Amino acid sequence: MPIPHLFGPDGQARLATLLKRRPLLAFDFDGTLAPIVPRPADARLSRAVSTRLRALSAHLPVAIVTGRAVADVRARLDFEPAYIVGSHGAEEATAGAGGAGLPPAPALDGLRALLRRQSDELAALGVTVEDKQLSLALHYRLSRQREQALAFIGDLLAPLAGSLHVFAGKMVVNVSPKDAPDKAQAVHELVARSGASCAFFAGDDVNDEPVFASAPASWLTVRVGCADAASLARYSLDGPHEMAMLLERMLAWLPPRKEA
Repeated sequence: MPIPHLFGPDGQARLATLLKRRPLLAFDFDGTLAPIVPRPADARLSRAVSTRLRALSAHLPVAIVTGRAVADVRARLDFEPAYIVGSHGAEEATAGAGGAGLPPAPALDGLRALLRRQSDELAALGVTVEDKQLSLALHYRLSRQREQALAFIGDLLAPLAGSLHVFAGKMVVNVSPKDAPDKAQAVHELVARSGASCAFFAGDDVNDEPVFASAPASWLTVRVGCADAASLARYSLDGPHEMAMLLERMLAWLPPRKEA
């Protein structure tokens, strides 16, 4: 059975109730707030999404929890959210704090050397390597031989699977240290730190599923662009094109602030 759409009667009622509890609002970036694009460097928020996120951040703690590096996603925002968590949970910056300039994770040094040795083969298959310091991403979206590219990546990483965390995404294979925090750990920690009683979390990919799986009943979780019953999210959206409408409804349903 597909996941119910968030804009259905039950989802709308749950969202309105959640907002009365003043939750943490946490969002993935690519495929959730911004559409997936062929080149990750070209990803941008629409003005409608950016304006509404900025308005929400004046009322509730907003977090961006992404596979991108903190510095990368921060440069794509025109407001400062309360929290930015990058590299799938491994890198964090709070409002006003820096997130750039972190040293590369030593656990990935062996893989970095291997990728340098295989750079010609990777380039021939249309695979680009993105080093986020605390994680690595092997993108094959632009490859004209996607099956061969994915098979080559799999063969390359297979000997390292026991010592590193290897996980798939949308036309990308991600690698992080075995002991690196994931998005679920990050969101739970942000809820505790922000003092919020619960959370809203929206994501679109495999690496967002740990958040969905670990979310208590009081949270509201949304899988964007996928209503597949295999997802553990409680609700779905058809794609990032529905995000501006969702944020608009959140703003409309915010409870009035109590007078001091």
